[in-house]
Amino acid sequence: MRKKKPQTQSNGHIRIISGKFKGRKLPVKDVEGLRPTTDRVKETLFNWLMADIRHASVLDCFAGSGNLGFECLSRFAQDATFIELDKGAAAQIKANAVTLGLDNAVVFNASALEYLKNNQNNQTFDVVFLDPPFRKDLLSPCCDLLEQHQWLHENTLIYVEFEKESMPELPDKWQLLKEKQAGQVTCMLFIRS
Repeated sequence: MRKKKPQTQSNGHIRIISGKFKGRKLPVKDVEGLRPTTDRVKETLFNWLMADIRHASVLDCFAGSGNLGFECLSRFAQDATFIELDKGAAAQIKANAVTLGLDNAVVFNASALEYLKNNQNNQTFDVVFLDPPFRKDLLSPCCDLLEQHQWLHENTLIYVEFEKESMPELPDKWQLLKEKQAGQVTCMLFIRS
């Protein structure tokens, strides 16, 4: 009698949809709660951001797979900072940056909330992605820290993704530019005024 091989959860991949790495597939760690932005939503988002990515300094606060940051770097962003709490996911983002030969990707294996409490270098970003795990109440505190510790400048673009029925409290200085519903997910793009 042949023994069945134990089933293992396979790791997935993300696909870069445009730019110098168009079509490249990058491996993604199988991490609980990780849900990379779908190609359909990513296409809409980058249509919104088309004129603003080249030469931008990008912050991906809950990087997960690195999907959004890598898409920006493929489209000639100046640099991308990835913050990811899960050690394995952060290591995979670093490995993917090496695979792509990127020297302008910085990965921090840290809590986004802890990271944002300290802006010693007075760094600001042109584009910020906020797509935290659902049902953890991380979005509003993260938005507050971005403002309190001056990570944003006037005209910073901020993309937020959250469950449809759980509209977070957002800073008054953020003006809504675009909005889309994709199933149970709400996607919004703001500009800081």
